[in-house]
Amino acid sequence: MKSLGNILKVAREEKEMILRKVSAEVDIDQSLISKFEKNERKPTKEQLIRIAKFYKLSEQELIINWYSEKIADDLKYTQATTEILRVAEEKINYYKSQENGK
Repeated sequence: MKSLGNILKVAREEKEMILRKVSAEVDIDQSLISKFEKNERKPTKEQLIRIAKFYKLSEQELIINWYSEKIADDLKYTQATTEILRVAEEKINYYKSQENGK
């Protein structure tokens, strides 16, 4: 399973670009992009979308990976992970039904 950072690094390397050039194109600091690639920091959703567009990667796939890594990182030391995810899914479905009912 590839990490988000690995996906971003491979995309950059496939385009044969240096960090400085990517930084200028997506308007994100070079050191931040480096940290994203090393999994030392996570991009914001907006930054991720800019990067996805630049590399012509699927925004949806990157966002799914981004959210799943955030959730996995939050829950990695929790005992009731499956139950937490089940309840969270129920709440999401409830919130969506409330929005649709308005």
